[in-house]
Amino acid sequence: MRYYFETDCLDLKQTLESGQCFRWKKTEDGGSYVGISEAHILKITQTDGGAVMEMRDESETDFWLHYFDCETDYDSVIRQFSADKVLKKAAEENRGIRILRQEPFETLISFIISQNNNIPRIIGIIDRLCENFGERIESPFGDMYSFPGAEKLASLAPDDLAPLRAGFRTRYILDAAKKVAEGTVDPDAIYNMTYDDGKAYLKTITGVGDKVADCVLLFAYHKTEAFPSDVWIKRVVAEYYSDGLPECMGEYKGIAQQYLFEYFRKHTNAD
Repeated sequence: MRYYFETDCLDLKQTLESGQCFRWKKTEDGGSYVGISEAHILKITQTDGGAVMEMRDESETDFWLHYFDCETDYDSVIRQFSADKVLKKAAEENRGIRILRQEPFETLISFIISQNNNIPRIIGIIDRLCENFGERIESPFGDMYSFPGAEKLASLAPDDLAPLRAGFRTRYILDAAKKVAEGTVDPDAIYNMTYDDGKAYLKTITGVGDKVADCVLLFAYHKTEAFPSDVWIKRVVAEYYSDGLPECMGEYKGIAQQYLFEYFRKHTNAD
């Protein structure tokens, strides 16, 4: 089943290679991406003015429209950001970035794995995790493996995860899985929490600090007040916003962060 999504605020490369997700693969011809979320597999291809989604069944359309955050008016957000000179440039150049709405447990484990890590290694660890402990799912676009649930991971010992080569993160993965499986941490409860309460709640998991918590709140729960801060963003804030973030970010600090991250990463590398 094919669905055409019309917008100028979706650039697949900018969105799917932005470091907010790790389960998307380019097709051999480089013109499309194939990805999986929960038990759903999608092939998506960039077009002029939008993208074409190909899925197994029409019933999956709403799932993927939600995943790509089609509820948010990005044009309006970008206009709001134009009140700040620096942010205006970053947003206009990277208007194709969207904040994906990902499954919470997968996002939690993925960003635990991301700590002190680079994207190729993160992808490798997550691929091995899914291939070893997930379920194989068939699709017309190629078979993929689901992300293992908390109960499955909680039943494992550190030695079981040795093939992942996750290093010190193994202990954190197992702690998170056990807390979720036992009900000490309820991922669904965070949807109804404030940003501050959700962040404090996530930080009860071993190995989850401010950055990981902010990434989970932004990329799984769409709490766009979250402002994940890495080396790049700290430099931007120190240079341009030492007196505080601009008011025009409003409730969309997380979207602003993605625009600024991509803009300064590209331009610094170019220099």
